Amino acid sequence: MGTRHRGSIGRYLEDFAVGDVYEHFPGRTITETDNIQFSLLTMNYHPMHCDSAFAARSEFGKPLVNSGLTLAIVLGMTVNDVSGKAIANLGWTDIKLTAPVFPGDTVYAESEVLDKRESKSRPTQGIVSVRTVGKKADGTQFMSFVRSVLIPKRGHSVQDLV
Repeated sequence: MGTRHRGSIGRYLEDFAVGDVYEHFPGRTITETDNIQFSLLTMNYHPMHCDSAFAARSEFGKPLVNSGLTLAIVLGMTVNDVSGKAIANLGWTDIKLTAPVFPGDTVYAESEVLDKRESKSRPTQGIVSVRTVGKKADGTQFMSFVRSVLIPKRGHSVQDLV
């Protein structure tokens, strides 16, 4: 008889250490369709995202990927390593957009643990802060942000109860 295994996502508070770096995998190639659908879904009708003729006359010469989409994709890439067991996101700060992203670019992300502490009001939880950097396949950094997440201690995750 085989052994039963349950998939897991994320980490417990005890698993984080200040200075650790998580290289999130896999990367994600952003398509023109992704960009147009996200832009229209979020009611961002700026022609730089969905009008190639307009964008061709800009300094970039082609459409830009909506920065809300790049933020969402990079954030999503971090979930398995950073917040898969999270109780709540507590906030994002210091969001920087440092280079353009174009349809067809493949993006990657990595997160460094900046701080970890036990919660003062919730004894079974703690707060982890990470700096996440988004990079294109050619190594160009296009984004960074700091995020704080409320994380359970081992044995206190909803996932432990299922």
